Amino acid sequence: MKTAPNALREITENPDFGITLSDGCRLSARVWMPKDAGDDPVPVILEYLPYRKRDGTCARDALTHPWFAERGYACLRVDMRGNGDSHGLMEDEYAPQEQADAVEIINWVAAQPWCNGRVGMMGISWGGFNGLQVAALAPPPLKAVITLCSTVDRFADDIHYKGGCLLNENLGWGATMWSYSSRAPDPALRSDWREMWLDRLEAEPFLPAVWLRHQSRDAYWRHGSVIDNYPAIKAKVLAVGGWGDAYKNAVPQLVEALPGAKGIVGPWVHKYPHFAVPEPRIGFLQEALRWWDRWLKDKDTGVEDDPDYRAYLMDGVRPARAYATRPGRWIAEATGATSHLPSKTLHLNGATLADTAAPLERTIASHAHCGAEAGEYCAIWLGPETPGDQRGDDALSTCFDSTPLTQDMDIVGAPQVTLTLTSDHPQAQIAVRLNHIHPDGAATRITYGVLNLSHRNSASDPKPMPAGTAQQVTLALDHIAYRIPKGHSLRLSISDAYWPLLWPSPAATSLRLTAGQITLPQRPTSGGDEHLFEPPTAAEPWQVETLRADSHVRRQETDTVTGIVSLIIEDDFGATRDSDHGLITSSVAREHWSIHPDDPLSATGRCHWTDCLTRDDINLRTETHCEMTCDAGKFYLTARVEAFENDTCIYSRDVSESIDREHL
Repeated sequence: MKTAPNALREITENPDFGITLSDGCRLSARVWMPKDAGDDPVPVILEYLPYRKRDGTCARDALTHPWFAERGYACLRVDMRGNGDSHGLMEDEYAPQEQADAVEIINWVAAQPWCNGRVGMMGISWGGFNGLQVAALAPPPLKAVITLCSTVDRFADDIHYKGGCLLNENLGWGATMWSYSSRAPDPALRSDWREMWLDRLEAEPFLPAVWLRHQSRDAYWRHGSVIDNYPAIKAKVLAVGGWGDAYKNAVPQLVEALPGAKGIVGPWVHKYPHFAVPEPRIGFLQEALRWWDRWLKDKDTGVEDDPDYRAYLMDGVRPARAYATRPGRWIAEATGATSHLPSKTLHLNGATLADTAAPLERTIASHAHCGAEAGEYCAIWLGPETPGDQRGDDALSTCFDSTPLTQDMDIVGAPQVTLTLTSDHPQAQIAVRLNHIHPDGAATRITYGVLNLSHRNSASDPKPMPAGTAQQVTLALDHIAYRIPKGHSLRLSISDAYWPLLWPSPAATSLRLTAGQITLPQRPTSGGDEHLFEPPTAAEPWQVETLRADSHVRRQETDTVTGIVSLIIEDDFGATRDSDHGLITSSVAREHWSIHPDDPLSATGRCHWTDCLTRDDINLRTETHCEMTCDAGKFYLTARVEAFENDTCIYSRDVSESIDREHL
């Protein structure tokens, strides 16, 4: 019997729904679906992750999946093989096996009697990536994708490299996965949990070393980069992002590349926009439902008539390491994203940004610790992670200021910078920031870009800088939508170091700058909101008992004896007991990044995670450590994983790697 239109349906939940793949590997899914789906089949929404449905993504799953299920969908939150409560072993991120498993899951669920034969994929970050990657494989039942905080180019715009520069997030997030993937299944669900755990620990790759062996855009990175294969994507794509997130560029790229794609970018960090910060949040679930209903149920929801691109134009505000809200307004582009918008070019002229070019002679030679106010590459933990006041970094950089603006300026799109540089070393890098300068001198970073100068012409075939010979280089800064108010100024800041965001070049460099310009995409100044979203809503929150509150520390230190400058990060995620099934979990992450201002080869990164899981009288813990150092020719990585059952060490393993530097 068919359910009445718009009626909420009574749902059922299965916390350990098994999907056995053709090779015999059993994956564990948490499933929410209408109780009557067998009589009135529904579409499936798949979210497919390594982040543990039992204790990792519970908070956001509770807010999201039951809401869709009540409205006539079967929501499957699947632990990919080798993670959470699923059997098997994980090889790498976005491995061919991961994608093949997803295709098999999609084809299998589409054939179930409770499914109407149509499937959508939704996910943020890893789940946003693999939704696009699986869409490029075009399994017939996959009709729609909602991708959040993702990328279309794994080399250019993920946590490993940016502009050909090595991101320290390669070690930092690699340390996170070293920890996440070392955790045991829930003993309440798997009788063979100890065997599964030991097998995982023995097989788990130390991914920072895997990723560091690919220092240019080779076949490894092209795999899973949908920018190389847009025509293969047949599913309808809704792309969502946030200006406070690392992944700012994919939304406009997808809107302009895929027929029928729509994009939404808010002020948010790396979170779903119905509970993200900074506010304003939006009714993301309602927007998603309109997308699903159109492409999975053939309902006329009007999504095809929505503007192609809806972005939150942020008012320029003072710098802060975290924001609760960002004032601004929603703007809308009916067709395309930003490539059609007009632009204004300013020239680097002496120490100014000017309308006309003039002879230029400036030197870029920063201390190695320049970049302390860059903030986290990917703001995710809701601590003090966003860029701070840029004045300290600007003092170590070569800067160009505009005169105070005579009217508001709305920058919407990706600014492009062209520079003529002469390097005294074959290996060098630059970090370029566009800053908003307030009348009292405070500096807010608007957007930024970085470039490994060996990658100036090609990310796939890097070439050293010819020392002593001028080279013209061009780089795009990240997309943004930002208003600089009348009476305030712009600053372009350029440095040849950006620590601890980037691993430094092997030697201190001096760059001679003899010409430059920045092209600013500009949109006619917007008044009020050009689009309105419904207010946020959600299902009931995850029910937990807090046993230890979370806390977050970012501390900068200078050793006045050695001169070493350090950033210390301590993220205690607290301890909770699941009120439904009783599992107790806790995590603490620690990072330490240090460098001497005069010695790029002193760079050191260290990470240490502690993860605990308690089920009745079983106490399980993993301690994971890793460190990275370098000399002029090699990177050196060490790592250790230890597993404890009731405080007895039952497994340990050490990893040691040395990897040649290749144009880094």
